[in-house]
Amino acid sequence: MCGLLRYISIYTQHYANVDRQMAHQRNVKLFKNGRNQAVRIPHEFELPGEYTIMRKEGERLIIEPASPKSLLSMLATLKPLDEEFPPILDAHPDAVEL
Repeated sequence: MCGLLRYISIYTQHYANVDRQMAHQRNVKLFKNGRNQAVRIPHEFELPGEYTIMRKEGERLIIEPASPKSLLSMLATLKPLDEEFPPILDAHPDAVEL
């Protein structure tokens, strides 16, 4: 009898997990947008920001918010220039009476 109770407990836990997962899922229709396949994201799944990261893990397509990049982190990705620039002559400003 103990084996049967263990089986029922595992079965119940499995379907409780499935119910929780299904509470956070929704069927959506795929459509074509030009040459790309697209999906409309329902309001309850809306992501913050303007950009996302998309990756495929096996048969799963995972879309998650991209962290916003700072200007400094973007500038750090640029390659240095190998050009010589002429000196900039900085003229003194005209005197101003206050």
